[in-house]
Amino acid sequence: MIIDEKSLEEWDTDLVTKDPLNFPDYQEKIQTMQAKTGLHEAVLTGKATIHGLPFAIGVMDSNFIMGSMGTVVGEKITRLFERAEKAGLPVVLFTASGGARMQEGIFSLMQMAKISAAVKRHSNAGLFYLTVLTDPTTGGVTASFAMEGDVILAEPQSLIGFAGRRVIEQTIKQELPEDFQKAEFLLTHGFVDQIVPRKELKETIHHLLEMHTQKGWINHG
Repeated sequence: MIIDEKSLEEWDTDLVTKDPLNFPDYQEKIQTMQAKTGLHEAVLTGKATIHGLPFAIGVMDSNFIMGSMGTVVGEKITRLFERAEKAGLPVVLFTASGGARMQEGIFSLMQMAKISAAVKRHSNAGLFYLTVLTDPTTGGVTASFAMEGDVILAEPQSLIGFAGRRVIEQTIKQELPEDFQKAEFLLTHGFVDQIVPRKELKETIHHLLEMHTQKGWINHG
């Protein structure tokens, strides 16, 4: 729906998910998800074009263990920014995640800092980063790269947050607003720049890429 037809050049499909904690049935779960979704992990990355304008793209998929961020997801997104920096490309990243993948323990949490460092290097190179928050975007993904975009878009009614509503209410001993952690709430409070329905995303993204890449005159790498 977003990119030009047959323009995707997928990156880093050879990375293999490990099981550092010997978590029960984890490898079997990975294999089941791979067969079910046709993906090898919870994020797809690569290079594509939109109305002929090249950019680096990442798309998280909540169908793959709730889009959770393990070491391979973290490595793929880190490499996405590193390759985009080298090629002089903007990055558009669609987030959909339950957060860090607890089957990999602290190794999954370490991805937050690793990706954030790559985002910073990409930014230091003067390149544009656009995030599109979809339903849901939560946990360590929200606490790191999902909220680091130069421009942050969200789809209507998307759930966006860090900790769960119940945990927050129990911690602060207060009842939260009904629309708390919805995209519209975050827009009102300045965490999101614009809410864009999916059918309008392609033109909105193309417009933003044109604005931030001098009408597409960027280094093709």
